[in-house]
Amino acid sequence: MDREQVTGWIAAYEQAWRTPGTEALATIFTEQASYRQGPYREPVVGLPAIARMWEAERDGPDEAFQMTSEVVAVEGDTAVARLEVRYGDPVDQEYRDLWIMRFAADGRCASFEEWPFWPAQSTATDS
Repeated sequence: MDREQVTGWIAAYEQAWRTPGTEALATIFTEQASYRQGPYREPVVGLPAIARMWEAERDGPDEAFQMTSEVVAVEGDTAVARLEVRYGDPVDQEYRDLWIMRFAADGRCASFEEWPFWPAQSTATDS
């Protein structure tokens, strides 16, 4: 993988989120992909399970949101990206996220892990 391919994959992920149904998931994730929604969450494994989680997590393909991303690093089949997502119009929810992705030879994601952070979430230095 290179930065351009990872940027394209992120765009395909966003497009899939904005598309009705979950058929597009097979174009961006491998059949046995794992999807971890947070560093301490159990992974969701396999396309059928990811599709169920996907539909449960989104308000629908027409929900209002803006997403920006920056690829931070790419090393072999692994990439890290920083994202900012703002939901609503006007914006009523936002978060920043790090994505750690490991890709199969065909460019689909085999392992996806996100590290979401919300504005009001405290850090160790806030204690």
